[in-house]
Amino acid sequence: MLPRLPARLAILSLVVLASASPAGDWPRFRGPNGSGVSDDKNIPVQWTPKDVAWKVPIPGLGNGSPIVSKGRVFVHTAAADGGTRSLICLDAATGKTLWTKSVPAKKVHFNPSYNTLASSTPAADGEHVYVAFWTGNNVELFAYDFEGTFLWKHDFGGFLSQHGAGASPVVYDGKVLLLHDQDAEDMKTKKKNPSSRPSVLVCLDAAKGTVLWEKERPAVRACYSSPFVLEKGGKKELILTTTPGVVAYDLATGAELWHYDWSGNKLRTVASSVASGEMLFVAGGDGSGLRHFVALRLGEKGNASTAEKVWDNKRNKNMPYVPCVLAHNDHLYTVNDEGYVSCLEARTGKEVWKERLGSGQVSASPVLIDGKIYAPDLVGKVHVVEASPTYKKLAENDLGESVSATPAVADGRLIIRGRNHLFCVSRK
Repeated sequence: MLPRLPARLAILSLVVLASASPAGDWPRFRGPNGSGVSDDKNIPVQWTPKDVAWKVPIPGLGNGSPIVSKGRVFVHTAAADGGTRSLICLDAATGKTLWTKSVPAKKVHFNPSYNTLASSTPAADGEHVYVAFWTGNNVELFAYDFEGTFLWKHDFGGFLSQHGAGASPVVYDGKVLLLHDQDAEDMKTKKKNPSSRPSVLVCLDAAKGTVLWEKERPAVRACYSSPFVLEKGGKKELILTTTPGVVAYDLATGAELWHYDWSGNKLRTVASSVASGEMLFVAGGDGSGLRHFVALRLGEKGNASTAEKVWDNKRNKNMPYVPCVLAHNDHLYTVNDEGYVSCLEARTGKEVWKERLGSGQVSASPVLIDGKIYAPDLVGKVHVVEASPTYKKLAENDLGESVSATPAVADGRLIIRGRNHLFCVSRK
């Protein structure tokens, strides 16, 4: 069991646990509040062709994950020649395309092993949908209503990174936030990033697109992790993890509430942090195989949190770099980039078990559905493992094409983006 919570932290635990989706919308990367968790009871474990409700081609290429809001699926893609970026809206029940909105763009450098020109995941609030288009020149956040009517856009300016863009917007409490984070210098030429503000967190009014607040941040390496919100003591804390460390901001004002700085190597963050109970779990890494994983205990100071390191795992290459971690009961479940799934004790970091899923590497983050882990890999297999201290593999499903995007779960449907198609798996 995790350490007993102080009474004053009980509300924090309740809010974190409430982030699981009760079979409702999946409105952002990794679902409600970025937890990656759904309580949907109706998703098939082992599926047959009759369980694939629909399969539709998605034009172009993209690693951005699908989202679902009010019965609509939204997915971001880029033309194969790089000439446009598009947001596609589909009917979740039938897979029928309802509308497509495109903007002109150009093909620019990105890391083809892990990235695309459309790797950002949209976000929605039930009325509006927000998508970050990297046009090749700038990163621009566009807002549309659910009928495809353009509402507003915000230009974040140019972008510099050896890997390309890919940060995803987050919508919460009438606000839309995007981290515009870049490399401090060109990795090849070693020239300083010419932008006067290479890293900035911007909070916009979701309805109007006006800037509510923004925070300039230290630029080291471009990071792609998405923030999430903790509610406690009447205050909403936005938790953001990047190369310098973890920072909590007051969601209403942008005021910094607390921060935790990494020690040792300053690694890139691709995977988003996850909270469970009074614990926060944070991952960093890079392409060389370096990993840094830290567990923090969220304390309390006034009506804001503090963070204290409980354990870390700096050199364990079994920890993931790109895929996000799942928290369930007293354990963490990780699927690393090489395709190993592990169970750890959340309070100590002690490994309970580790197994190879299959033959494929992994870029997509696993999702937890009704106590079961669904983990797609790059050879197109979707592995299903019981989230338990005892390892038990339940199924292996073959989609027939590579999967790099994290699935969405909503209203009895599992929506998976393959390299060329969008799949809906459902018993309906």
